[in-house]
Amino acid sequence: MKIHEKYINRCIEIAKNGLGTTRPNPMVGCVIVVNNTIIGEGFTSPYGGPHAEVNAIQSVTDTSLLKQATLYVTLEPCSHFGKTPPCSDLIIKHNIPKVVIGTIDDNSLVAGQGIKKLKNSGCDVTVGILEAECKAHHKRFFTFHNKKRPYIILKWAESADGFLSPKTKDEQKPVWITNMYSRQLVHKWRAEEQAILVGGNTVLQDNPSLTIRDWTGLHPTRIVIDTHNNLPDNLAVFNTTAKTIRLTDAELDTSQPLASQICERLHEYNITSVIIEGGSKTLQTFIDENLWDEARVFYGTNQFLEGTKAPYINGSLLSETKILNDTLKYYTND
Repeated sequence: MKIHEKYINRCIEIAKNGLGTTRPNPMVGCVIVVNNTIIGEGFTSPYGGPHAEVNAIQSVTDTSLLKQATLYVTLEPCSHFGKTPPCSDLIIKHNIPKVVIGTIDDNSLVAGQGIKKLKNSGCDVTVGILEAECKAHHKRFFTFHNKKRPYIILKWAESADGFLSPKTKDEQKPVWITNMYSRQLVHKWRAEEQAILVGGNTVLQDNPSLTIRDWTGLHPTRIVIDTHNNLPDNLAVFNTTAKTIRLTDAELDTSQPLASQICERLHEYNITSVIIEGGSKTLQTFIDENLWDEARVFYGTNQFLEGTKAPYINGSLLSETKILNDTLKYYTND
């Protein structure tokens, strides 16, 4: 493996430590190297805290070494003031002579300005190392800024005969299709994404809380579609455990395609990623408008014979795995 690729790979590896906590900022990884030895590394702190470059520089015990170091980073260092000062200024301040960048930040606030600032200071800048891998790693960030919508993950579980739920049930709660380990994985996913979205009928039928219970992390923002303004305030999604955004007919025109409107609203709310967990009509709406990036579908072993049919999806099967008797398939939207 080429030396630059080795250290950018390490940047991607440590950047994943920020998954679920940096939102809406990207989860960046940074490594500082002198004479083929890592002397410092860092990843983006929870939102509002220091960026990866700051944490990496602060982790170096002998700062005199920075004047002969190469700094590796998955994403172009920022050049503007936000919650924190520009990372490019900090790199220049410490006279780090070489910077290797995975991919350019095409957020309009940066968009090459960080690279330009570094080069103008005399820094030797290399761009595009493992660029495809870095873009894939920053998929939420790039989707938000380039497509003006969140990165969209569809998720559902269906019975062996293709139903989301049976025709009738005794209680206002889900009828479980998957086992406890699959359900725990779903809670892990919730901790990794910024928001979770469901339709009003699902809320009425199941009364879900849409929070994290079987995992540790931040609760996602709950997005509830309530175009008929008929959801009672005593439902679990409206408790104070997590933030909830209710999308009503004041924000959505039900005579027009809904998925694109929802994406616009979520972009305005600065939501960079969302898991859509149901119900069937809501999921199919996003599929039909081709507004989804990946789908995670569980297939159980039980049969309902009749009930609510599962959505139909036409995507590329990325992988398939077994979780005890459950089958989990990942699809991507080509």
